Amino acid sequence: MMNWNSLISDKRFGKEENHRASGERRTEFLRDYDRLIFSAPFRRLQNKTQVFPLPGSIFVHNRLTHSLEVGCVGRSLGTDVARELMARHGEALPSAFPELGSIVSAACLAHDMGNPPFGHSGEKAIRSYFSEGKGCNLPRGEAGNPFVIDDRTWIDLTHFDGNANTLRLLTHQFEGRRKGGFVLTYSTLASVVKYPYSSTLDKGKSKFGFFESERESYERIATELGIPFTAGPEGTQAMRYPLVYLVEAADDICYEVMDIEDAFKLRILTYEETQELLLGFFETDERKSLMEHYPEGTDQGDRIAFYRSCAINALERACVDIFVANEDAILAGTFTGSLISHLPRRLAEGYHRCEKVARGRIYCSKEVTDIDIAGYHIIYTLLELMIDAVMAPEKAYSQLLLGQVSAQYQMQAPTLGERIRAVIDYLSGMTDVYALDLYRKINGHSLPAI
Repeated sequence: MMNWNSLISDKRFGKEENHRASGERRTEFLRDYDRLIFSAPFRRLQNKTQVFPLPGSIFVHNRLTHSLEVGCVGRSLGTDVARELMARHGEALPSAFPELGSIVSAACLAHDMGNPPFGHSGEKAIRSYFSEGKGCNLPRGEAGNPFVIDDRTWIDLTHFDGNANTLRLLTHQFEGRRKGGFVLTYSTLASVVKYPYSSTLDKGKSKFGFFESERESYERIATELGIPFTAGPEGTQAMRYPLVYLVEAADDICYEVMDIEDAFKLRILTYEETQELLLGFFETDERKSLMEHYPEGTDQGDRIAFYRSCAINALERACVDIFVANEDAILAGTFTGSLISHLPRRLAEGYHRCEKVARGRIYCSKEVTDIDIAGYHIIYTLLELMIDAVMAPEKAYSQLLLGQVSAQYQMQAPTLGERIRAVIDYLSGMTDVYALDLYRKINGHSLPAI
């Protein structure tokens, strides 16, 4: 059974020996939020695809705007849950418990930072390069041989996932950087790990929380916060950290509802279809009341934005109620599914209608599949060239390519596995625009000004 008093910790990963009460007015969790906002990897999210291609004349969500919105919903979820549980438990809760909203919102900001360019197609492209592309031919063998890729590293490569890569980005000590990566608090880091088991325990599941390379880091986090876990030769698996449910809910709410609004802006969905989907979360009387706020003749975009905000508010309130009602099961690790999967009937029906439309009309639209096709080819090309370069760094062309790479990426690491990981770190940190520009330069389609 997990305990709130150990689960909420402002100790910083990588800075444990210097842990002490802060004299700043900002709490440590607010410092996490600010540290992420001002970081270069977070800024790069503005040029990473969310679902639709990056905007032209019509602005739709990118990873940055999505993460900011998820952070807003996460802050509300955490703040409301803290208020409810403080009324229930009083002084039995830790003094930092009112900071739940800050912890969740910081984790929400970070949750997509490990995603590669070109959205989910970028993840698939990296995985498939090693599982069915030219990466299949890379030398593999026993751990300890510096000229081959060991089995556990191979699993990380063939199961590449943006969620696990986020924890790597936040905790890994890149060349020349400080110990502990971003040096975030243990509670914020734990809130990012939606699927608390290692890549070696994937076993056909679509998601996992950390690569084998970050397994020891996650075990440190779990130990510090009192999260029960089992570790063995096959891998590590833990109970879900309670605040993960709130981060996940904020992401689910924004992802589903905001994609519907974007589809309306891009004219994939009509106004009537979009209105019906967003008002579908409410009973007849409430729908009528909401529609009276914006009578016929007012701007359609404003009406859709209002209905969207009402849908998000209703989902947020329901998720708070579900979390509070199931607090004991969540702390015991026996709660099953997500908060969204426990929605009351009307909200669940509205949510599933949006999901169905998204799958059938949005995610398979030409705008989205065009990104999939282009993303695969660009990532395959860059992976092939960069891996060739780190395997034969003495070649003239390899030196030209490697000269483009920041020194923080360990392209000259002593083992092949570490060098391949460095290539993935470099590639996954690229924006869509940077990856496309590098691809064009490599292929001679774009030359620098002289």
